[in-house]
Amino acid sequence: MVYVLSVYNVKEKFHKMTMGAFNIQEALTWKEKIDSVIDQHQESRAIYGKKYQSFEYKSGKNDARNASSSDHESQRNPAEVEEDSYPNSLLRMPEGHGTPECVLNWTNESDLNWLNQNTTNHAFPRKYRLLQCQNGLRIFEELLEPDLVPKSCSRAMKAVGVVEATCEETFELVMSMDTKRYEWDCSFLDGSLVEEVDGHTAILYHRLQLDWFPMLVWPRDLCYVRYWRRNDDGSYVVVFRSREHPDCGPQPGFVRAHIESGGFTISPLKSHNGVHRTQVQHLMQIDLKGWGVGHISWFQHHCVFRMLNSVAGLREYLSQTDVRSATTRIPVMVNMASGSRSTKSILRTQSSSLHRRNVSIDTSTDKNNVLADEFSDEDEDFQGAADQEVPLSSSTEAEDKKNVSLEETQDALDVSAFAGNIRRDDDEKARNCWTLSDGSNFRVRSKNYCHDRSKTPAGKHLMDLVAVDWFKDTKRMDHVARISGCAAKVASDRGNFCVVVNMQVPGTTHYSMVFYFVTKKLIPGSLLHRFVNGDDEFRNSRLKIIPSVPKGSWIVRQSVGSSPCLLGKAVDCNYIRSSDYLEIDVDIGSSTVAKGVLGLVVGVITSLVVDLAFLVQGNTPEELPEQLIGAVRVNHLELSSATEPPM
Repeated sequence: MVYVLSVYNVKEKFHKMTMGAFNIQEALTWKEKIDSVIDQHQESRAIYGKKYQSFEYKSGKNDARNASSSDHESQRNPAEVEEDSYPNSLLRMPEGHGTPECVLNWTNESDLNWLNQNTTNHAFPRKYRLLQCQNGLRIFEELLEPDLVPKSCSRAMKAVGVVEATCEETFELVMSMDTKRYEWDCSFLDGSLVEEVDGHTAILYHRLQLDWFPMLVWPRDLCYVRYWRRNDDGSYVVVFRSREHPDCGPQPGFVRAHIESGGFTISPLKSHNGVHRTQVQHLMQIDLKGWGVGHISWFQHHCVFRMLNSVAGLREYLSQTDVRSATTRIPVMVNMASGSRSTKSILRTQSSSLHRRNVSIDTSTDKNNVLADEFSDEDEDFQGAADQEVPLSSSTEAEDKKNVSLEETQDALDVSAFAGNIRRDDDEKARNCWTLSDGSNFRVRSKNYCHDRSKTPAGKHLMDLVAVDWFKDTKRMDHVARISGCAAKVASDRGNFCVVVNMQVPGTTHYSMVFYFVTKKLIPGSLLHRFVNGDDEFRNSRLKIIPSVPKGSWIVRQSVGSSPCLLGKAVDCNYIRSSDYLEIDVDIGSSTVAKGVLGLVVGVITSLVVDLAFLVQGNTPEELPEQLIGAVRVNHLELSSATEPPM
């Protein structure tokens, strides 16, 4: 794996500087220095109105639209961050390659049956109890009723330990599949790359070394999809789940095990006496298959404990070696399927990427496959610190109430005239429906954010969510507000203003989830009014989404996260302004990272409860505190309930 760092400008797209590094830490150091130079140069030219933009590469897709990428808030002075906010930078993540045909399409309804079976156990967040302490690790077992555990699967178990190393050093070891893994993972026999899907997703083949009565019990192997991401706080998430692949069929002499869910979380801790410390959590829920599993419980426990003990192996390996920057390698799998693939296809290297602002890093030998990291506008660690609110002065409180009262002075909106094809149901146990999500579930920037980075519960919404539509078609659905009889048309007929958010889900079948937010009128001069009437560059720099998965599997909750994200800087957003509505078409397929997360979500969407909040980011004291445009909770959505729009 080679981490490739590229620096380029949209106005001079053919002038590009590219460098490579064998480890992620060296690449991040270079990126940090180059970012600093770009910041200084951009600030020095800002007074002359110069704009510096990143170059956008489109990999063979002609219908893509302009948008921008990550809003990674730097560690500079809070006031500088708020004053800057990079209003002149159109930053975006270039597209990666689409999902190969040989990888199961998660958005295809006919392929979802096997994913939906055995997922009822993920309907609620997992809870764990301490099972034992072993080799300096805490071993936890999931608290779950026995009849909810998938057949032949053990309960989910996880090991938690601390290693004296940086997150980058730990991450590179976890990602490796070569002989170096023998030195810390006692359950590893060998592994190889089956297929590179994109910079964050790969299909891997893995043979386990379980050492449990090898004369009687056949060895196990795995074929699984592995997805990873790097958070803005420097932590890493690596998740995996078993996946069939035509080039990795059953192997002679091995029993194919099945990973229900598993992965690593690698999080930085405060250093101790100048020594870096990292917390590593390794979760595993696996069905080892074969005749012995159902009859001998010791076999399952022995194997799972052996796999979880790799965390202790990581700790000891990193504490006993000074050479930690070796190249990460993943052998390429060959001769594993009856049908042959082209040599060119098999020899593609697994890629990864990290991206902030004008600099991107990937690990692909294909220079066109430039991908990006998570596009959060806050550090998750920093959010925790920001939750400690600083009391506001009485004058500040009065000013906050004054700002809110502008929106509250409007008469209540009659929502009975609006309807969508997904019903509203406030019953917590209802399925395939939506309801309003309480604004207090989301924390937004407070009035004092510029001074102390504090946050406060969001409170009342600026607009009313009146309807939700769930559409499907053979092509992407743009400008849905023109559909006759939709909520936007009803709002127009009643003299109201509507903000339409069209979340476009790519796949063999294209889906669109459309949210209609309505208000009687916009307050002139308000931040929302400026957003609606601003240009696309301003909108891209301000439109924010806060996701949350209150009920769902560990693997989905880790992948989605709960960090705020500037939509226009993460995915392509197309804005359609009419006299009485603003439609925002959000093309999730334009982001390889978002599409990777979406692949995990769509497959188990019927078991999820998802919260989404939309707001306009406030950057100056006059624009604070932030207020939600609106928020929604979607309960256990059914793909089959989507209808074709009467375009």
